[in-house]
Amino acid sequence: MLTALLFLLSAGAIYLACEYFVNGVEWFGQKLNLGATATGTILAAFGTALPESAVTFVAVILGRTPEQRDIGVGAALGGPLVLATIAYAVVGVALWMNRRRLRRNDNMVRVEHGRLSRDQAWFLAIFVVKCSLGLIAFAFKPWLGVLFLAAYGLYVWRELKSDDTAPEEEVLEPLKLQPKAANPSLWWISAQTVLALLVIAIASHTFVKQIEAIGVALQLSPHLVALVLSPVATELPETMNALIWVRQGKERLALANISGAMMIQATIPSSLALFATPWLFDAPLMVAGVLTGVAIVYLWWLFRRGRVDARWLVPVGLLYGVFAGYIAWHFGSQA
Repeated sequence: MLTALLFLLSAGAIYLACEYFVNGVEWFGQKLNLGATATGTILAAFGTALPESAVTFVAVILGRTPEQRDIGVGAALGGPLVLATIAYAVVGVALWMNRRRLRRNDNMVRVEHGRLSRDQAWFLAIFVVKCSLGLIAFAFKPWLGVLFLAAYGLYVWRELKSDDTAPEEEVLEPLKLQPKAANPSLWWISAQTVLALLVIAIASHTFVKQIEAIGVALQLSPHLVALVLSPVATELPETMNALIWVRQGKERLALANISGAMMIQATIPSSLALFATPWLFDAPLMVAGVLTGVAIVYLWWLFRRGRVDARWLVPVGLLYGVFAGYIAWHFGSQA
């Protein structure tokens, strides 16, 4: 009962904190004169990706056993897979279900398609290199971690230089901690954003622990919990952010948050894992890499076309089901 209660309370806390976080980060982006997309890809993505990056850091840098370090490598592969499949599918479902509430006559995703297709291509190039390194062993591999950090720095520089203005229907709501202020102070904006982020981090940690406890109670394979359920839990803040922004009709911010978080997951955790582990993939990690690549190619094709129906984002979520089925079969056959 305690596990179930903590599970529900932590999930509710994450959603509530994300409401405050997305509101604060929008105001923060305005204060810094950032466009809507850059606010999502840099500010929101960096904030919500901190918990997962911390998991990787603790596992690969502070972990004392090969098993603990393997958790970090799994997180570096599992995060992008969740974001490229489940998170995009959630956006598609949410847009389709809220079309009447948003007073829209169609299911079209209103984003800068060219920019998002370039993001997918950018991510795919880095991800292919990342996965290729997991298939071979050589002496200077750890030093290549620096290149992943440089790639993320270049991505941030490109995002900051890109012009972007929010459409008129994307209204900036009042700051929740100063609802009557037409122009809230930077101090209150920062306080709301940081406090919300702390709650997200603590609640996410609690949520992951309850997922693990539920897995033990249901006698699920530890590998199934670590590779399938835990990544979904750690990427919950990005998914919640996307859901909140979509309900407000701000899918550009929602998809920018997912895209930016994917770029962080492809670079920073990978660089940490390269520094501290052999970075060699087993069969489940290779399957995760292949399915992530398939999802990204599909998303790149969708946004490249210039018109994306929200319902077309939903099928990509099925790829995570394929991964879960493979993991269940793989470790079940070894039992």
